[in-house]
Amino acid sequence: MSHSDAIAEGLKDLLRQFAAEDVAIVAAGGGPDGSLGTDSDRIAAAIAEAGAGRGAVVLMDMGSAVLSVRSALTDAEGIEATMADAPLVEGAVAAAVAASGGADLAGVVTAAEEARVVGKL
Repeated sequence: MSHSDAIAEGLKDLLRQFAAEDVAIVAAGGGPDGSLGTDSDRIAAAIAEAGAGRGAVVLMDMGSAVLSVRSALTDAEGIEATMADAPLVEGAVAAAVAASGGADLAGVVTAAEEARVVGKL
């Protein structure tokens, strides 16, 4: 989930390079009119689509995205989904790799969140 559709779709393209084909990767970015922002309907649909399988781990870029995802998760019934407190890109890559390796939902969240402490230099 990103405030930018281009960022969300670009990240999805990147993750397809790391993830197994059976790992669902769903992008939800931008506002309802295509501007920067969040779209609660798009977020809810993405969570429902991703959560239909083994469950969904949702990563967000910042601020109101967190609030929008929390709201969508509260309203989602019968869907196993959770948020990860992780950097969007690094956390998503770690999550995709973990899911591809067969990690359960908790393991995918842990992998994503561990990306917070990985230095770049």
